[in-house]
Amino acid sequence: MNRELRYGFAALRKRPALKLAAWSVPEILPTAIYGVAVAHATDNFLAGHAWRGIAWLAGLVATACLGAAGAHQVYGRLGELVEPLRDDLVRRVVAGALQTGDDASVARLNRQVEIVRDTFAGLVLVIRNFGVTLFGVLAGLLSLAPMVAVFVVPPFLVGFVASLAVLGIAADRVRASLRADEELATAAGMVFSGVRDITATGSEEFAERIVGRPIDEQAAAERSLARVAALRTLCFALGGWAPLLILLAMGPWLVGHGVSTGTLLGGLTYVLISLQPALNTVMGALGDSGLRYVITLGRILDSTAYQLAPRPMADSKGHQLRLRGLTFAYGPNAEPVLADLDLTVTEGEHLAVVGPSGIGKSTLAALVCGMLTPTSGRLLLGGVPPSELSTDRLAMTRVLIPQEAYVFTGTVLENLVYLLPDASDAEVRQAIDAVGAAALIDRLGGLEARLRPADLSPGERQLIALTRAYLSPAPLVVLDEATCFLDPDAERRAEEAFAARGGTVIVIAHRISSALRARRILVLDGNKAAVGTHQTLLRTSPLYRELLGHWQPGVQLRRDQIQPAS
Repeated sequence: MNRELRYGFAALRKRPALKLAAWSVPEILPTAIYGVAVAHATDNFLAGHAWRGIAWLAGLVATACLGAAGAHQVYGRLGELVEPLRDDLVRRVVAGALQTGDDASVARLNRQVEIVRDTFAGLVLVIRNFGVTLFGVLAGLLSLAPMVAVFVVPPFLVGFVASLAVLGIAADRVRASLRADEELATAAGMVFSGVRDITATGSEEFAERIVGRPIDEQAAAERSLARVAALRTLCFALGGWAPLLILLAMGPWLVGHGVSTGTLLGGLTYVLISLQPALNTVMGALGDSGLRYVITLGRILDSTAYQLAPRPMADSKGHQLRLRGLTFAYGPNAEPVLADLDLTVTEGEHLAVVGPSGIGKSTLAALVCGMLTPTSGRLLLGGVPPSELSTDRLAMTRVLIPQEAYVFTGTVLENLVYLLPDASDAEVRQAIDAVGAAALIDRLGGLEARLRPADLSPGERQLIALTRAYLSPAPLVVLDEATCFLDPDAERRAEEAFAARGGTVIVIAHRISSALRARRILVLDGNKAAVGTHQTLLRTSPLYRELLGHWQPGVQLRRDQIQPAS
């Protein structure tokens, strides 16, 4: 538990946390004033001073408005505390899944990360609210009548401490629930992946047995977890209702010792309006959300513990690309997408990658850019595996433009200079002209015009992304069908711009014209690959000749006769 608590505290960014604490202070005042205002208003009404009583109630309303302003600011700061924790957990789980192929990672990513995020946010709010209430009530009771505080605070704290003692029992129940959840996800995933074979062979009963036991165990674990709620109810009765009963029972004695009716009513108000809701909320949060946070986070950290060891970052020399025996599969039991691939791409080269759909072209692009890690073999970028480069160094070395180009809401200029924020006006204009985006930029209203991605066509988004990549300082550019929504002339202009830009260009070809513009062509064919010039591959690669005929049916296989396909 200590590890999970330390992780949570480390995730709290100092500046947003201080802002949240500062905006919590105004909420203490209405909590403290509540019982005091009720007490003085009651006494004044009983004494016939109605306007004084109304004045106290008006003051309560004024302080409530002040507290509401603080609460509004608190909720505005919550996202700044929560989202960095979620982002870090997603990176851990995804990286672990790509390296281990663990089926349980699906449950961790789809459910457990969101559980940690939601419970962390809830705990921050609940603990803050509990502290605000406790400080406010203590201040109010001590200023109102210390004798009343003696009968209220001790049983309240006893009930709260008792609820903490229940957490040990609840922790075991939550761990069992999470284990059952992961086992069910693994079993269900295995059955769903073979649903065709199950139906074809009539093995429905066998499949039912596979998932039936995990379903029963998961349901039993959830029922067992629900029984802990009964213990929490007893703790709440001790901390929430006992102070009320004690205060009512001691009422005559307190009145006999000088406590007014209004003061007694003020004390009851603190119990009913402030302490009971606060105790109920914090017990529910710690007994349910708190345990889910600790145990779920613990399982995520355990499953990604190997990633926590610090690793020295290497420094690449240049951006030459070398692949030796490169093999990659999406999981330990999956067929390799790429197998024993050998390739060298020298600095400044223009390489096109072609092959049937689904053969692994985009997978190769992701491996080259360090987004995937090879299952075996070596991939060196500048003499270093991409995974050993720091994030900043990797971003300075390569840039990838996928088929679905990314454009964000903002100005045109913000989108273009995202990878080079200090780009000069001349550099921006030169990139726009080179890629062929000038007409689009003018139509959008210039560099300061605001973009809404939904208003752009796929081809327009690609032109924006291509200009951004052109401005990037990275010498290695990977275009993964990044021009597929452009017409052939626009595609030619963009690719020629990157070829003349300097550096290395790798194009996942969408049209045969992209391959013909490249210096060399890599043909992926399942477990085989061929590399060479257009003329060489015409002689040596049957698949390349087949692809060429598919792209351009009925044409003679002479380079000067092949035109861009649409």
